[in-house]
Amino acid sequence: MSGLIDSTKNLWRKSMRLKESPYKEQKVPLECEASDPTRPGPDRFVTLAVVGCGQRGKAYSKYALRSPNRCKVIAIAELRPNTRKQFAALHKVDNTLVFDTWQDLLAASAETISTIGKRLADAVIIAVQDHLHAEVTAAFANQGYHILCEKPMATSVQDCIKMEMSIKRTGNIFGMGHVMRYSPYSKEITEIVRSCALGELVNLVQIEPVGYNHFAHSYVRGNWSSESTSSFSLMTKCCHDIDLICHWFNPATPLKVSSFGSLKHFQKSSKPKAAGSAVRCLDCPVEKDCPYSAKKVYLDPVSHGNIGWPVETIVDGLPDIENVTEALKNGPYGLCVYESANDVCDNQVVNIEFSNGATASLTMVAFTSAICERETRMHFTHGEIIGNMSTFTVNDFRKRTSKVHHPVNEGGGHGGGDMGLIRSFVDAVGERHQDILGTDINEILKSHLTVFAAEKSRRSGNVVDCVAFEKEARDACTEVEA
Repeated sequence: MSGLIDSTKNLWRKSMRLKESPYKEQKVPLECEASDPTRPGPDRFVTLAVVGCGQRGKAYSKYALRSPNRCKVIAIAELRPNTRKQFAALHKVDNTLVFDTWQDLLAASAETISTIGKRLADAVIIAVQDHLHAEVTAAFANQGYHILCEKPMATSVQDCIKMEMSIKRTGNIFGMGHVMRYSPYSKEITEIVRSCALGELVNLVQIEPVGYNHFAHSYVRGNWSSESTSSFSLMTKCCHDIDLICHWFNPATPLKVSSFGSLKHFQKSSKPKAAGSAVRCLDCPVEKDCPYSAKKVYLDPVSHGNIGWPVETIVDGLPDIENVTEALKNGPYGLCVYESANDVCDNQVVNIEFSNGATASLTMVAFTSAICERETRMHFTHGEIIGNMSTFTVNDFRKRTSKVHHPVNEGGGHGGGDMGLIRSFVDAVGERHQDILGTDINEILKSHLTVFAAEKSRRSGNVVDCVAFEKEARDACTEVEA
């Protein structure tokens, strides 16, 4: 394997000694790979490039450290210098394959393809900000890379459809960051659903308790706080809830959807009067009594040695008292949650009717002590499943039995879903079979369109026909392309 990686590095160094040529989009045959295509499928070693080395990029790339016999990160692109340096050191990425921007990585890849007929890696993990997903995916897909893209696909209906077109045109393996369906918990439930042991699934109720501090961090102060720079919160937080619900009801598809929700609390009108004119938590006279105090969320944990999430996300490099204090004094994470420029819903409900007459509902709410520990009730014709992402109880009406299941979490985020997804993706790339991922671009797009339809319902106050919504979206995209 070390020889394989060295070979890739040498190919890149050799190409850089050749005369530079401008980047041109090109479709490269899938046989033209950085690793050896003659190796047997299941054992084939997979090389990865990571675009975006933040929290999600780190989460997916942990598999390369756990299973060095299966895959390795050999190239990265990351804007933040300290984060880039630490990530490169952790994965022992050669300096010639460390880039500041995804455009630099793309250009280097184009150079190696045009001069020596080799890509830099087999696949690309895309973990940049949501609004860049479509552009970055299309660019690397056009060069023939297999793609694992963090959720959501994109922030507009048109971009989601364009991504589908890019993937279908190139025929690449495509994975989506819908990690919930890959956890041992979800996979065991899926097996029961598919077995029909409890009869037909008739109704599903899911609650997504975001967590009061998690919501304040990500959706009030953070990167997903504004629709104009990211997207609406149902998409950025719950697109994989909708995906999992659709997955469990498959082959039935969403027929109609309705939704209600609002930004109820995190706005200036909810600010305590005693806070006065304070704009930042460090200057607030009632900070000690506020559950959303930035000092409590970020600074106090660091003083006790906790440098993990969420504080690790607000600075470039390792958090310490000095750089975290600086971030709270000058950055968005130190702002009062009632003075922030957020505009996304902090509570929302979605109701779905499926093509077979089954129904489902999803509740997303910020105001919980639990952080993303979904609660699920599934009602079948002959039984029910009640779960909480850690354990689930199966009640069989016919057998008059009740059994508690304790799926083994192998570690990693989302109940083991992060690790399950990246393992499945690496296997799919190694064996050249999309089916290993248990989904495809068509299913991924359909669940995203259901989320967009739900948001349209919330805004319009009307029930939305999902079939008509998809047709209108595709027609509009075709007109733009023409």
